Amino acid sequence: MHRSWVNWAIKTIEADYTRSADTHLIRLDLASHPDVLIYLKDESTHPTGSLKHRLARSLFLYALCNGHITENTPVIESSSGSTAVSEAYFAKLLGLDFIAVVPKSTAEEKIKQIEFYGGRCHLVEQTDQIYSESQRLANELNGHYMDQFTYAERATDWRGNNNIAESIFKQMQDEPHPIPSWIVMSPGTGGTSATLGRYLRFQKYDTNLLVVDPEHSVFYDYFQTRDNSITLSRGSRIEGIGRPRVEPSFIAGVVDEMQKVPDAASIATMHWLSKKLGKRVGPSSGTNMFGVLNKVLEMQQQGQSGAIVTLLCDSGERYLNTYHDDQWIDKNIGDYSQFNAFLAQFN
Repeated sequence: MHRSWVNWAIKTIEADYTRSADTHLIRLDLASHPDVLIYLKDESTHPTGSLKHRLARSLFLYALCNGHITENTPVIESSSGSTAVSEAYFAKLLGLDFIAVVPKSTAEEKIKQIEFYGGRCHLVEQTDQIYSESQRLANELNGHYMDQFTYAERATDWRGNNNIAESIFKQMQDEPHPIPSWIVMSPGTGGTSATLGRYLRFQKYDTNLLVVDPEHSVFYDYFQTRDNSITLSRGSRIEGIGRPRVEPSFIAGVVDEMQKVPDAASIATMHWLSKKLGKRVGPSSGTNMFGVLNKVLEMQQQGQSGAIVTLLCDSGERYLNTYHDDQWIDKNIGDYSQFNAFLAQFN
């Protein structure tokens, strides 16, 4: 009976995947810098609206195939929101109870989406409390703690199997520069950058991986020092990325370069990109794009042409009451106008 249910669950997830189309790769042309082509992998078009849909699918399959989840197993996850939204979707698909342990600062719209898919939210005061509280609930309920921060890098097949890296290169094959010079990504769990970096090496591509880290996150310092004991007493202000501790899924060895991005720069670039695209994007997409624009300048100064690919991690519609609200920004981020002159050179 146990194996019968697991077989059904895996088939159900695979059928859901078959019904889903791949996400779009959008080309953003800048007349001011015609020699460097920019591409945006729009992960907001997944059924649950973010990049984390891929991760949640992989985590569920990993847990099922490793015997961690069976019929009626409660699933618990520590998350800042988007992963929990996507995991709630898959838990509902399989008829499983789902509890998300999230910081109280999580955007209200994300909490509503978790609840929309039948999940429950367990709120904690500080970001660094999510790990121990998730494990406590899993022990108490005889459930499974999904633990995206540990298992993200191993749950995804980085060699291929339509992971995000393989999808990008398939969509780039007819472009003027099918092998991009750079891929730019920001770390949350670190799982996506691990998949990208490993895939680039496995396929022997000359593409470099730039990882951009927000303020109040330890990944940049860890990349420089390789000291995995580094911690911070507060969490990132850019929701969904940046961590107060070095997560097991962040693999520094596959990253070619890292940049630290000021939070104000992320917000300024988020608004700039939203206007360029005619639709709102989330704050982590602003972080990614700021890294891209710095690379555009660097390539121009070195007389290089080529392509840069980055990700639109989620839609800005999730942040109407936060990162797309001027009063909230004034209170929580501050003035970002100092980056307007930088952005004005890209048109």
